[in-house]
Amino acid sequence: MATSSGSSGPGTEQKKPDPSELKGRRLGRVLTKLGCVTRDQVQEALQLQKTRKEPIGQLLVDLGYISQDDVLEALAGQAGMRLVHIDSDQIPDDAIEALPAETATTFQVVPLAYDEGSRTITIALKSPDNFRAVDDLKLMMGFKVNAVVAPPEEIDAVLAKKYAGDGPSLANVMAEMDDSDSLSALQGRGDSVDLDQLSEAAEDNKVIRLVNLVLLQAIKDKASDIHFEPFEEEFKMRYRIDGVLYEMIPPPKHLALAIVSRIKVMANLDIAERRLPQDGRIELQVGGAPVDLRVAVLPTVFGESVVMRVLDRSNISLSLDKVGLRDDELEETREIIRKPNGIVVVTGPTGSGKTTTLYAALAELNDPEVKILTAEDPVEYDIDGLVQCQVNTEQDLTFARLLRSFLRQDPDIILVGEIRDLETAQIAVQASLTGHLVFSTLHTNDAPSSILRLLDLGMEAFLLTATIEAIVAQRLVRRICLKCKEQYTPTPEQLMELQLRPEDVEGREFSRGRGCDQCNHSGYRGRRALFEIMRLDDHIRDMVMDQASTDALRIEARKRGMRTLRESGLLSIYEGQTTIDEVVRETMTEED
Repeated sequence: MATSSGSSGPGTEQKKPDPSELKGRRLGRVLTKLGCVTRDQVQEALQLQKTRKEPIGQLLVDLGYISQDDVLEALAGQAGMRLVHIDSDQIPDDAIEALPAETATTFQVVPLAYDEGSRTITIALKSPDNFRAVDDLKLMMGFKVNAVVAPPEEIDAVLAKKYAGDGPSLANVMAEMDDSDSLSALQGRGDSVDLDQLSEAAEDNKVIRLVNLVLLQAIKDKASDIHFEPFEEEFKMRYRIDGVLYEMIPPPKHLALAIVSRIKVMANLDIAERRLPQDGRIELQVGGAPVDLRVAVLPTVFGESVVMRVLDRSNISLSLDKVGLRDDELEETREIIRKPNGIVVVTGPTGSGKTTTLYAALAELNDPEVKILTAEDPVEYDIDGLVQCQVNTEQDLTFARLLRSFLRQDPDIILVGEIRDLETAQIAVQASLTGHLVFSTLHTNDAPSSILRLLDLGMEAFLLTATIEAIVAQRLVRRICLKCKEQYTPTPEQLMELQLRPEDVEGREFSRGRGCDQCNHSGYRGRRALFEIMRLDDHIRDMVMDQASTDALRIEARKRGMRTLRESGLLSIYEGQTTIDEVVRETMTEED
C-alpha cells in the first residue's frame, strides 16, 4: 500500500525521527534531523538566500545536496506528518470504496486504509499545506481522518488508475439508495420519525454521498444557490447558475428528512427542531479555494425547505476594473469614490451584484491610512483591512444601531449594507455631514427612482441634496457562451422589444449561443454587469428641491451624460457580449 520514505530509495525502511519531534521546526533543522544535509550545508544555503531570496529547500536542491522528495518529506515533518510512497495495487478495495471518486478528485487525496468500525480513514495528501482537506472530509464524510503526505505524481497516478472516469452520476447514487435498510424504513413515515432514526439516516453513507455529490457538482458548475424543496408528491433539488434555476434529478420523496438532516448536521444546526427557521454556515476548501455555504432552513407545509447560498471567494473579482464597468464609467466611478464625504448609493434588485461592486470599491480604497467599517446582513466576504460587523436583529443590533456606534469608532469610510428605514437613512446623512464617505444599497428599479424612494422613507429633500453624491443602478445579464457563439439576424419583432427598427441597426451584428455541453445547452456562460451612473450636480439638486418627477430627473440626467441601463445593454448587444432577450428581461424602457 504505502512505504515510509528513506533516502536510499522508495520502499526502503530506515529509522527516521518521529514526525512529532519535527513539527514546527525550521526547515533546515528538519532536514538535518532527517539526515539529508549537514549543518554546514544549511549555513551555505542560508548565505546564498541573502542574495537569491528563494526558499531554503529550493536552494539546497539547486546546490545538489537534496532532492525534491527530501524537501517534501521535510515539509511533511514540519506539519507533523510522515512522507510515504504509494503502491496503488496494495490499496485495499474497502478504502477506495469508502472515498467516492468525486470527493477524492475534488480534494486531490488518495485513501490508503479504512476501518469501518471506527469510521477512520487514512489519506495521502499532495502537500502538507492541504490540511483543510482533512477538516472538510471530517465534515462532509463524517470520518475520523489520519493524514500522511505522498509525492504528487504518485497521487495523480492512483487517482487516474482507481478513479478513472467522472465517477458516479446522481442517477447511480439515487439507485443505490433503494438498497439501504435504514433509508427504506423512512418510507411512508412522513414526519413521525424519532431522533435516533433521523440521526442514523443522516449518517447513512448513501445520504452523505448524495449530498456531497450535489454540493460538489453545484460548486463545479459555479452555481450561486442550491435549493432543496419539499412538495406534496416530490422533493425537488435545483440550483441557480447565472441567475437561472436548473432542476436536478429529484431524489425519492421519503429521503427528504434524511437529506435535510444531513445538511443540518454539516451546518451545526438542530436536527430535532423542525418547526422554526434556522440559519447556519458550512465552510469548505474545494480545489484549493475557500467556499462558504450559507444555509437557511424554512419550515413549510410539506416539510423543511433548504436554500444554500454558495459564496465562492475564488469566483469573485474584488476589483473595480473587473466588475464590468466601461472605461468612461470606471473613470467616473473612481472619481466618485474618492470624494472626501457624501453618500454613494448602489441600487438594483436582489442578486444584481450590488455587494460585489461595493466590495470592489472598498478594496480599491482599502489602505493602511484609511479606516473602513462595514455593517452587513450577512457579512458575505471577509476582507483584510476592513472592520466588518454583522447585523443581528435578535439582539436588536440593527443597521441604525451599528451605524450610530460606528461614528464613535473614528472611521473614514462606512458601508451600510442597506438603507431600509428612516432611522438608518438619517444616521447615514449625519455621518456624511460630519465628514465621512458612506456607501449603501437600495432596492429600486433605476437610479432616478432612488430619489423618490429616499423621500418616501421620510428623508428631508434638503438633507438628501446636501449629502447624495451619486446613485449607481446595476443589473446582471448573461454572457453569450464563447464555445457556441454564432451570428444571426434578429426578427423585426425582437427589435421592436428594444424599440428599434431594422433601419436603426443596419450594419450591426447580433450574436447568440447555439447551446453546447460547455454551457449546459443554455447558450450562456457567465454574466456581466450593466451600469447606470447618475451624479447629482447643482441643477439636479435644485430639481429635487422643487420636487421634480422621476421622469423629469431621468431626462435631465440623460442630458447630462447618464447612460441608462437599457442603453448600456444595447452597447453590450452590439459588442456581441449578450443577447436581445437578456437586455429586454433585465432592463426597462425609458419613456422620453
